[in-house]
Amino acid sequence: MVVNNSDHKGRRFWTIAGVMLLILMSVGMYMLPVKQAAAAKAGSVYVIPVDQPIERGLTSFLERGFKEAEEMEAGLIVLEINTPGGRVDQADEIAGIIKGTEIPTVAYVRGDATSAGSYIALNANKIAMAEGSTIGAAYLVDGMGNRIEDAKMVAYWKSKMRSAAEMNGRNPDIAEGMADINIKVEMPEIGKTKNVGEIISLSHDEALKVGYADKIADSTNEVIEWMGYSTNDVFHMEQTFSEKLATFLTHPVVMTILLFVGIAGVIIEVIVPGFGVPGILGIAAFVLYFFGNSVAGFAGSETWLLFIIGIGLLVIELFVPSFGILGIGGSILLIFGVVRAAYSTSHVALSLGIAVTSALVAIVVVALVFKERGIWNKFILKDSLTKEQGYVPVEDRDVLIGLIGRSITPLRPSGTVEIDGRRLDVVTEGGFIESGRLVRVVMTDGTRIVVEEEKE
Repeated sequence: MVVNNSDHKGRRFWTIAGVMLLILMSVGMYMLPVKQAAAAKAGSVYVIPVDQPIERGLTSFLERGFKEAEEMEAGLIVLEINTPGGRVDQADEIAGIIKGTEIPTVAYVRGDATSAGSYIALNANKIAMAEGSTIGAAYLVDGMGNRIEDAKMVAYWKSKMRSAAEMNGRNPDIAEGMADINIKVEMPEIGKTKNVGEIISLSHDEALKVGYADKIADSTNEVIEWMGYSTNDVFHMEQTFSEKLATFLTHPVVMTILLFVGIAGVIIEVIVPGFGVPGILGIAAFVLYFFGNSVAGFAGSETWLLFIIGIGLLVIELFVPSFGILGIGGSILLIFGVVRAAYSTSHVALSLGIAVTSALVAIVVVALVFKERGIWNKFILKDSLTKEQGYVPVEDRDVLIGLIGRSITPLRPSGTVEIDGRRLDVVTEGGFIESGRLVRVVMTDGTRIVVEEEKE
């Protein structure tokens, strides 16, 4: 048998080549995820929800979140936004927090970024939006939801929106159109024009076309991967129980109720003592009021001190009359403490006014219903001075008129006379009467007895 060496060598070559190819393919498949992992940017991802009205409580929450992200040297911060907006001043503070960090930030609009929420989103380095989400409608409104038309305020807010858009290379005219109803804005990318009387609110698709969204994403993880970070090291920040409670307690309606219960409860307990329940409820309401504002970052320890001293002075005034000085001082300290503890003077003034008016009505009703138990009864003399109880009333001196007696001492013009065996202090009408003379009672005036000399 003749063996062809060239064929044998050829088969051996292709066998070795096939084995090497399988080895390379296996190594390549193993190294692919390693290379992908190595390609991800370093650093953990810090996800912070912005899913409530924008007020001081949210600002404090974000301050804590950004501080923690910086302490853990996070590589990315994701703001999950779904808010109807809120206070402009707090949105500006939040924008300052975002601009003040060196950590890249991306706003992921999961629902609505309307009003002040759109301003927060515009201050992030990047904006991603979920399908069905919106951004815009940032015109100013007051506490009753009415549009604010003050030219200075609108101009200020419009300039803030414009600056936020320009900072990250977005069309500033659109940002102004979100804030000002009185301007016209062309948006050729979506074939629309914002006319006077309209306001700009963009859908996710429109925002992407006009450059107000950089990515349409279905999830936060997709946003993280789009930004080049791994989803294996993600920290989701949550509100603590005290922060959630503070957010609830600082709501204007809840704050008004707490002030009403506090004022009514404390005063009712003072003027109608003995119940205990109104006092406990009143003190508890005030504690919750100051606790909520303290956790939210509005109130300091000095507000507690002002409140305690104010209540103390009011109580002392009830037992130690000071011509109103203690009462007025206590009221001033109490009001100053309540106002200082709140995030807004105008808002707390309205809440305090409603609470005081309602409390006065409740106090009057309770005072009338329980008038027999009121503290005022301690200052009212209820005992009647009757003969049956041993009290002798003042004698009616009119019965002495016409009676005749004799002067015991000279009457110059006052002195003493004896009438029916009784010694009485009398006066004359101005003349002098010697002792031992007959006198007649001619007039009485209270305890004053007037006599004249009687001819013998």
